[in-house]
Amino acid sequence: MPRTRLLRDTEYAHLLAFRVRLREFLFWSAEQAASVDLTPTQHQLLLAIRGHPDERGPSVGEVSDYLLTRHHSAGQLIARAAHLGLVTRVRDDSDDRRVVRLKLTELGEEKLDQLTTAHLEELREVVPLLASAMEAPVNAARRAGPSSTPRP
Repeated sequence: MPRTRLLRDTEYAHLLAFRVRLREFLFWSAEQAASVDLTPTQHQLLLAIRGHPDERGPSVGEVSDYLLTRHHSAGQLIARAAHLGLVTRVRDDSDDRRVVRLKLTELGEEKLDQLTTAHLEELREVVPLLASAMEAPVNAARRAGPSSTPRP
């Protein structure tokens, strides 16, 4: 008995195109970071600090969550970035003085500013591919027909 195909060849092609473009973006981003003497992870760290919604800055734990890494690894990255003059650590002024918040230095701000405009422009090219790739599963589900679960 032949296997029922939920996805069309064009949908696989969209997913492939998106994955390739995403990898190209990440490679390009790493080159951009290197052009201002940062590693890709340092760039992500600066972005995590600057993009954090709390004006006090993110905690080490929050940065660890943003970077999808362990607390200890984030701590090492932060220590190296502080040594390079990119970030500073500030004790939280709340009741729990164990919490350390992070702020960008002027140098960290400058390097991040140098990268951000170009990254936003590049992302404008990537977003349409993401949108078409996201349509693939939706279209496949529509072709599969109605669900056997009754609607409320």
